[in-house]
Amino acid sequence: MNEFPGTLTELRRSSVKLPSLVVRARSESGLEVEAPLKFASVTVGTSPECELVIDDPKVSRRHVALSLVERGVVIRDLDSKNGTLVGNVPVIEAILPPGVLVSLGKTELKVIAIGDPTTVRLSTASHFGEAIGESIAMRALFAQLERVAASDETVLLRGESGTGKELIARAIHDASPREKGPFVVFDCGAIAPSLLESELFGQVKGAFTGAHSARAGVFEEADGGTLFLDEIGELPLDLQPKLLRALEARRVKRLGSSEWTAFDVRIIAATHRDLGLQIAAGSFREDLFYRVAVVDARLPPLRERKEDIPALVERFRGPSREALPHATVAMFQAHSWPGNIRELRNAIARLNLFPESPERAIGTQKSASSDAAASIATDSFMGLTLREARERVVEQFEGEYLRAQLKEHGGNVTRAAEAMGVSRQFAHRLLERYGLRASDER
Repeated sequence: MNEFPGTLTELRRSSVKLPSLVVRARSESGLEVEAPLKFASVTVGTSPECELVIDDPKVSRRHVALSLVERGVVIRDLDSKNGTLVGNVPVIEAILPPGVLVSLGKTELKVIAIGDPTTVRLSTASHFGEAIGESIAMRALFAQLERVAASDETVLLRGESGTGKELIARAIHDASPREKGPFVVFDCGAIAPSLLESELFGQVKGAFTGAHSARAGVFEEADGGTLFLDEIGELPLDLQPKLLRALEARRVKRLGSSEWTAFDVRIIAATHRDLGLQIAAGSFREDLFYRVAVVDARLPPLRERKEDIPALVERFRGPSREALPHATVAMFQAHSWPGNIRELRNAIARLNLFPESPERAIGTQKSASSDAAASIATDSFMGLTLREARERVVEQFEGEYLRAQLKEHGGNVTRAAEAMGVSRQFAHRLLERYGLRASDER
């Protein structure tokens, strides 16, 4: 097999030569699985949420991530339980040399070239609306969005929490022929389920208890402009066919009304969830996915574009402040930024308050609180919204709770499910979600 080239090759300001790479995993039994490595990182682990899922009890749920950046392929250990070896050297983060094997438990990884490089168009600008970035990943995204904005096609923005999906949606609207129309934001995860249908489609007076007056839904409010459906993956399953019907027919019917109202709206949707997994689990409709993902754009997390951090720091600090010492910027670039741009903005706010203690900005100081409290109330949550932080804490708790119940019941899923008060089928879904097997906790 061909070894992969060391770096991305920028042909000129407007394009880049992208190598055709795959990450290939080989198990102890000789079974091979692989995933393509492009601008999006490849996460490797036992969780079905990973891009490359491997079956190895010595591998963590999310073990490593591999990213293609200007200087080569970066491999980063994700706090795995058994560590990552590049060659025979344990690493936390490193540039992966061509041809060197990576060991995860009893599984071997290798990045290989499978064909000729392709040329990818780049924007010549270092910003798109208020979003900024000089990195190749961001300029490739900007080039895609520049074309998209001029059209009226539906766009799906995918990216982790805090990557700036609403900022990008606003920039698409501002660069489109609809810029003079309204830009309406609707967060599918922030509205009580009982009110979602009314908020989406509107209501007539008396449509339900508490409907004291008629009101328009967000489709009517956005008429002539853009409707941004944030966190569309949170939309309840029973409402998804109604949303699909509205998108297909370009008209809505208010709750309690028998009349249809046409609308002229451009749709931009966004999610931090893996909709492919939700489709497989039956919690998101495949036909709705294809309707909103006419153009599918991925926003890279901040850890995949650390070369943009100096410009982002300058943006958030403001022009009147002095430049930061190089050591401070280097410290920022070494951080993994789980909260992405939102966390960075909050860190800069703390840095402006305490310029003499830059380590306080990203929470590198030890807290005086107990270890138990610190495991939850850490600065890593400060870059998240309450809902996002709650989800992360719940996920941490569920995994540990499930592991403890399995251990308590000798790995017997049926007895563990009874103790938890859930069905055996649901317990198996939790096992799959957290990369656990009943035999692990016998």
